[in-house]
Amino acid sequence: MNIILAILIFSLIIIIHELGHFLLAKKNGIEVVEFSVGMGPRLFSFLRNGTRYSLKLFPIGGSCMMLGEDEEADSPNSFGKKGVWARISVIAAGPIFNFILAFVLAMIVVGKVGYDPSSIAQIVEDSPAEEAGLQVGDVIVEMNGSHIDNGREVTFYLFFHPTSEKDVTLTINRGGEIMDITITPEKIESGAYQMGFLANLGRTKTIATTGEKMNAFDVVKYSAIEVKSWIVSAVQSVGGLITGKVSTSDLAGPVAIVDMIGDGINSTKSEGVSAVVIQLLYMSILLSANLGVMNLLPLPALDGGRLVFLIIEAVRGKPVDPKKEGFVHMVGLALLMLLMVFVMFNDVKRLFGFIV
Repeated sequence: MNIILAILIFSLIIIIHELGHFLLAKKNGIEVVEFSVGMGPRLFSFLRNGTRYSLKLFPIGGSCMMLGEDEEADSPNSFGKKGVWARISVIAAGPIFNFILAFVLAMIVVGKVGYDPSSIAQIVEDSPAEEAGLQVGDVIVEMNGSHIDNGREVTFYLFFHPTSEKDVTLTINRGGEIMDITITPEKIESGAYQMGFLANLGRTKTIATTGEKMNAFDVVKYSAIEVKSWIVSAVQSVGGLITGKVSTSDLAGPVAIVDMIGDGINSTKSEGVSAVVIQLLYMSILLSANLGVMNLLPLPALDGGRLVFLIIEAVRGKPVDPKKEGFVHMVGLALLMLLMVFVMFNDVKRLFGFIV
C-alpha cells in the first residue's frame, strides 16, 4: 500500500510538472505531439487539435512531447522556431507549476490544521536556555540574525548551523515584546553541544492536533511560508552538498521516500483517515517543492540546465550549437543516471542497515 501511495504522489507531482510545460507550450503556439499520463504502452488515446492525449500502462508520472524539442523541425510551430523568451517560459513552467501545486496543497493543510509557530515547547531544567531566561511559549523570531517563521525552520537552522561552544542569540517575541536572549551552549557527554530547549515541531509529532487556526488571509500567508521553508531548505541542502556540510549519505531516493511515507502513515493512522490524508498532502508539499528546486538546478538534462542555454542565447542573441548542447545534455543525463544508482544504493543501505 505504501508503494502504491508513493507512486500516486510521485505521479501527481510529475503530471503537474508536465502540465506546466504543456499549458505554456499551447499558450505560445508550440505544437505538442503528445501529452501522456503514465509511461509505457498506450492503453487509451485520442487526438485533438494536433495533440495526442494518452493514458499509458504504468501509472508512473507522465510526459509532454513537443515538436522540435530535442531535434530539428521545419514547422513554424516547433519548439526551436519560437522566440527565446517563449521557450524560456515553457521550460520554466514545469518547476513553477510544482511550486504552485505545493502552495495549493499547503493551503489545504494549513486551512485544516493551522500552522506551526516557532514557539518554545519545552526547556530542560538547569540548562543554558533556562539560565539565559528563555521561557516556554516564547516565539523565536530570529536565530543569530536568520529570520525564523515556523518551528521547522528552527530545526533547519540547527541542522545547517550545528551548535558549538559559540553563543547563540535568539530574538524572541514574548507576549508582544521583542527581546534578544543569548545562550551559551554546553558540552554534554556525547561530545555534542546543547542549549536545552525544544521548539514546537508541530506536524513532526501529530499533524491532526497541532497548529493554530486562522483566517483566510493568514491561510494564504502561512501557506506561502510553508512552501518557502521547503524551498529554502532544499536550496540549503544543495549548498551543503557542495560545501561538504551535508553528506552524500544523507541523499534520499525513491526507496527512502516510500519508507518515509510509510512512517508518516503509521504515525498518524491511529488518529483516523483525515490525519493520514493530511500527512500525505504534507509530504506532497515537501516533494513537490523539492522537485521544483531540483529541476531548476543548472545541470545538463534538467530544466535548469536547458534554461542556462536559453539564457545564454538571450544574452548573446543567437543559440548555442544544437549538437554541442545535445551532447552536454546527453552526458548530463548519463551522470544523473549514475547519481540515481548511487542514491538507490544509499536508500537500500540505510533501509537494511548494510555496512560497507
